[in-house]
Amino acid sequence: MATIHDVAKKAGVSVTTVSRVLNNRGYISEETRRKVYRCMEELNYQPNDIARSLLRKQSNLIGLIIPNVSHPFFAELANHIEYHAYQRGSKILLCNSQLDPVKEQDYIDMLKRNRVDGIIMGSHTLEVDVYRNLGGKIVTFDRQIDVSIPYISSDNYMGGQLATRLLIRKGCRKIAHICGNLKLNMLSNRRTSAFIDEVQQHNIEHIIVQTDMNVFDQKQYERIIRRLFEEHPDIDGIFATSDIIATFAVKICHKLKRRVPEDVRIVGYDDVNAASWLVPALTTVRQPLEEMARSAVDMICRQEEERNREQACVLPVELVERETT
Repeated sequence: MATIHDVAKKAGVSVTTVSRVLNNRGYISEETRRKVYRCMEELNYQPNDIARSLLRKQSNLIGLIIPNVSHPFFAELANHIEYHAYQRGSKILLCNSQLDPVKEQDYIDMLKRNRVDGIIMGSHTLEVDVYRNLGGKIVTFDRQIDVSIPYISSDNYMGGQLATRLLIRKGCRKIAHICGNLKLNMLSNRRTSAFIDEVQQHNIEHIIVQTDMNVFDQKQYERIIRRLFEEHPDIDGIFATSDIIATFAVKICHKLKRRVPEDVRIVGYDDVNAASWLVPALTTVRQPLEEMARSAVDMICRQEEERNREQACVLPVELVERETT
């Protein structure tokens, strides 16, 4: 494999000159620049990105840690983050933590070794001090880990209000709210807070059902929803805190001969692409996922200037009414 010394020797210049060409530093004549690039091509020389990042003190790499890459929400998020990072000249190192603290720590160590410019965290399973002491730029996604760590989210409380108010306006008199485990410190818990405030204000009978601690384990959803209908057969409205859970609710209603929306009205959350493909199409609360992804990348880049460092970026949500209500 060719080295920078081989390129310098073939081009008849110093190693310092080749380095300046690679990093676009200092004055280099156009003739010398063309000669160096021609020799690099002839030798099939691949620059050492890690060595270059040490020189520039910038790797143009961003780490992205998410809990489940197969989950539609996180798959779409990763797609948008990669796009906007690439537009800014950076690449993504994607880490799939699966909510495993050992795996998450391994990925954090790997990202530090690769000197990433920053980490976007869509998963956190470790003690706060681990993230606080990373020594690099970090932005959390829909998680407020610590007051010193910037985060980005949508307006979860507003989303809970919009979903619950729609079900009440549609005449639902007994509403079930299916959410993640509220023991987890998630900003999405504010959707549940909004739900409680709305049903209590309007004196609506309600039930709250939580998943177990692994909120992304889809195997539990069908069991939870079946038990919900067995114990509360008079439910006529469901607000689920994800489109995936809402989709399972539609499926179980179909199996139980409960018509949607005539017998049960269902609202999801996120507006993943599949929400509009379902039959019936899913009413949901749309998170501005692409804008959130772009903002997360921007926040990593802007942390270079500490005086302009944002601690929070909260974006508005939108109710998208389709056939399930």
